[in-house]
Amino acid sequence: MKNYLLTYLKFSRENFSFIAFGFLMLFVSSVGQTFFIGIFGPSIRTEFNLTHAMWGGVYMAGTIMSAMILPFTGKKIDSMPLSKYVSYVLIGLFVASIFMSVIPSITFLILAVFLLRHFGQGLCSHIGSTTMARYYPKNRGKAVAVASLGFSLAEAALPFLMILLIATVGWRYAYLTAASSILIIFLPLCLLLLKGHHVRHAEYKALQEADPVNNASSWSRGDMLSDYRFYLLLPAMIAPHFILTALFFHHLSFAELKGWDPTWFTASYWIYAMFSLITMLASGPLIDKFSAVKVLCTFLIPIILGLMLVWAFHNVWWAWVYLALIGITSGITYTGLTVFWAEVYGVKHLGAIKSTFGSLAVFASALGPMIMGVIMDWGVSIENICLIFALYAMVATVLLVVALQKMKFINLKKNNEY
Repeated sequence: MKNYLLTYLKFSRENFSFIAFGFLMLFVSSVGQTFFIGIFGPSIRTEFNLTHAMWGGVYMAGTIMSAMILPFTGKKIDSMPLSKYVSYVLIGLFVASIFMSVIPSITFLILAVFLLRHFGQGLCSHIGSTTMARYYPKNRGKAVAVASLGFSLAEAALPFLMILLIATVGWRYAYLTAASSILIIFLPLCLLLLKGHHVRHAEYKALQEADPVNNASSWSRGDMLSDYRFYLLLPAMIAPHFILTALFFHHLSFAELKGWDPTWFTASYWIYAMFSLITMLASGPLIDKFSAVKVLCTFLIPIILGLMLVWAFHNVWWAWVYLALIGITSGITYTGLTVFWAEVYGVKHLGAIKSTFGSLAVFASALGPMIMGVIMDWGVSIENICLIFALYAMVATVLLVVALQKMKFINLKKNNEY
């Protein structure tokens, strides 16, 4: 463990500015993430007189709208100067947050959710993870893991802070506060940390040109979508987005149905964030050493165990075990998936490939809250909902193992197969 920490410290110190940039982009993405928006759910449902299913439907509609254009907006990171791309995205997130704070009706609520999801959950996280994977070919695992600490910190700190802020000034002023921080803090800092990035990008382009074999082996988006193995692994790859989004979106209602105090439960998110953080740090060097393909084989097992515990037990202290287990899967997901796409498909078209998967993941995250809300309105117990999610994750794991077995030498075979 000591060697791991020393490795991370040395790597972070040597690459501080760019790693800090990735950290900030993943932190600010939280403004459009489900765990953040879900905190405002009870207040929004009360103000607009929405049921669980109706609020889930609004969220699904806005998220699907985001997913539909993400492959096109996300692809721009492959061709547009990074500082310009970051400026557009953060200004978009600022406008989205302002708009959320002033919406007058449910119709505008759908548009607000779309803007928050697209610029926050979609593009900010896309920028943070894609840049780490692209510019650190020998240390992708460590780079993504360290940058992803920004998201872990947001998960640990923001829910409780937002609950206090909502209780003090109301949910609209709480989102207005988030908007102000984007414009005053995050945009200037991110642009400052990108100073001199053109040198890094020139070095990356030179390496690509100096290694024509590896560059030629990079898959295009069309190559990926025409390969059957992609569809075998897809159910597992979107499982965390589908399941965790649904759970976090309805966590306050989830806690009430379990008989757990919602404020205590939300304050316990630090357990989830801590285990997610530990897992990210532990998995980074493992991925660099053994590959993401090998590390990802069993990444859904912790969330399966956590869901089964909720199904089987009712004591409030099992909530911490549940949060720890889903945090482990979340940590591997953050680090492993970004590196996986770079390992298997190359980095030449990484923005297009990652944004395509991101779009599918966003679709999954749109369906999760809606489906869970409908099932809750039907009167299905939260225990049985967790059991259904666990069974889905089990089937997805089997398909994942089959797909990974067939994809171990995919880059070596690609030139002969296509």
